[in-house]
Amino acid sequence: MSQAPTVILSTDNTAMARAIVTKDHPDLTIHTCDSFAELPDLVAATQAQIIYSLRFSSEPFPRQAMVEQGCVKWVSVAGSGTDHLQPWNSAAVTVTNAAGVAADMMAEYCLAGMLHFSLDLTGLAKAQADHQWPAAKVTPIAAKTLLIIGLGATGKAVARNSKALGMTVIGVRARPQDTDNCDEVHGIDELPKLWSRADFVVLCVPKLASTQHIIDAQALSALPEHAVIINVARGGVVDEEALLAALQSNSIKGGLFDVFASEPLPADSPLWEQPNLIISPHCSAVYDGWEEKSVQMFSDNLKRYRQGLPLYNVVNPQRGY
Repeated sequence: MSQAPTVILSTDNTAMARAIVTKDHPDLTIHTCDSFAELPDLVAATQAQIIYSLRFSSEPFPRQAMVEQGCVKWVSVAGSGTDHLQPWNSAAVTVTNAAGVAADMMAEYCLAGMLHFSLDLTGLAKAQADHQWPAAKVTPIAAKTLLIIGLGATGKAVARNSKALGMTVIGVRARPQDTDNCDEVHGIDELPKLWSRADFVVLCVPKLASTQHIIDAQALSALPEHAVIINVARGGVVDEEALLAALQSNSIKGGLFDVFASEPLPADSPLWEQPNLIISPHCSAVYDGWEEKSVQMFSDNLKRYRQGLPLYNVVNPQRGY
């Protein structure tokens, strides 16, 4: 293995990324790129073996240049999702992610969503705007049941926070096993019997064929009318047409969605008009310092690469994590 590989940092904050990596690896040749359109030519010209990649815009993503170029042996994804690189041959290129870089922040986001609906903050804000003093009441989330689909770093953080508030936590993962802060853990095939038990559903799964529309019309019809769905996974894991119908008919209480099948969410999407849906612009993992933490995770992993040690957070393309 090369002790001095050529590295490309593909990010919209190239100066910060270069400073962190150069500090740890002053001997390396490091190139930076803040344009997806220019990245394929840079890879071809430099024959870089390693790419650190942040998906920072809605431009067409240069997937082929990263995982099919031949010279690239390792792609380090700045976040957790890797569906934009699918498919790749794991025998030819290793893909790692930054799982955990924003797990605590995303768990806070999910908790805020649950509290928002349990406290009816939307209703209180409307009453305030109307100068009304209604006979309102709030509902505790203690003793409520949370169904977490996906128990990676984010799902585990959500479980920890929720359990601390007295919730019953049911986890779902591809390979069921006892998990801290979960009262029960089930396989994905057991979801049909779990929907009716959920007061809240949090989605933390990768986007795969097996998770596409994991919440569909049938799942939505099985949820209680007071159920709230929080999606910090990927847009494709929820059937948005079925979601719209459920929101419009009030067959579920509402939702907090940070991700959508098409991003940015088109301005003419009827989802914007749903009063029981809170929309955020894919920002649940974006906090001051996350980019620096992600680059540092890459730089630490690069030390392992150069020492011939196994890399952290290697992604199995079949599992998506």
